[in-house]
Amino acid sequence: MRKRARVIYNPTSGREALKKDLIDILAVFEQAGYETSAFATTAEPNSAQNEATRVAKAGFELIVAAGGDGTINQVVNGIAGLSHRPKMAIIPAGTTNDYARALHIPREDPLAAAKVVLKDQTIKMDIGQAGETYFINIAGGGLLTELTYDVPSNLKSIFGYLAYLLKGAELLPRIKPIDMDLTYDGGHFRGKASMFLLALTNSIGGFEQIVPDAALDDGKFTMIIVKTASMPEILRLMGLVLNGGKHINDPHIIYKKTSKVIAKPVEERMMINLDGEYGGDAPMKFRNLGQHIEMYANLDAIPDSAVTSESPEVLEAEQRFVKQVESLPEGEHQTED
Repeated sequence: MRKRARVIYNPTSGREALKKDLIDILAVFEQAGYETSAFATTAEPNSAQNEATRVAKAGFELIVAAGGDGTINQVVNGIAGLSHRPKMAIIPAGTTNDYARALHIPREDPLAAAKVVLKDQTIKMDIGQAGETYFINIAGGGLLTELTYDVPSNLKSIFGYLAYLLKGAELLPRIKPIDMDLTYDGGHFRGKASMFLLALTNSIGGFEQIVPDAALDDGKFTMIIVKTASMPEILRLMGLVLNGGKHINDPHIIYKKTSKVIAKPVEERMMINLDGEYGGDAPMKFRNLGQHIEMYANLDAIPDSAVTSESPEVLEAEQRFVKQVESLPEGEHQTED
């Protein structure tokens, strides 16, 4: 029986470039050996997510998420909790397209992005889980939350990444720290911080140096805690980011690898951001699901350092070790303040 693929596309993503290439895109996946059909998302809540769940349960072997990072997030949320998870492919058509950037998939040409499947290269990607929700790229709280919520959707479509930069500059004078309580593998932070991030890839808002040593399949988040809300300091840190990712050794930054994090508010409300959208309020537990979904990617262009050769079995053994460490008496844990 021939393999089946479903292209789930957002007809309003970007500047609607997908529509004119859709027939040719379907032909590419037919050439790759998939009997391919398409589904246009609607205004109904979770349209892409519900369709992804339906076709996964129907036994489709491939789901193609065509749209922005939000469409990819929805498709992942539709299949991540299932025992049968189809492979995924990405056709970017959004604003920043962080996920496609991390997978080195062409971001300006939907047809070229589709043709990545013809190389037959895949990677088993880590994804994150926050409560009952899954995320593909970042989770966090603080400044990031404020920034992404405050950029109107029409500005994102018209001005793209420039909208984030302009809004970020406007928000900088309003940044203030909040008390956070963050527990992670082998450590604990409690204090004032303007932001914490959990990254799964090296691309956040178009920046590729925020997490310069990110691995896509190692079962670990990269956790960043920014311990300052001073505008001059934040501007200095941004300069270090742009200057080759030199911020990671700065004393105002905690930079750690961890398979899970528990985030608690201390006094103020702490909203949680999942892939650029409001994901609920802390307290919240985050865990990394190592090598959970197999994605088509342009592996030839991805640095070797971003891909681990460890198998899921090795990652599982590492996670068991972490659990054993956590079960030790409290005084034996390393603590970071």
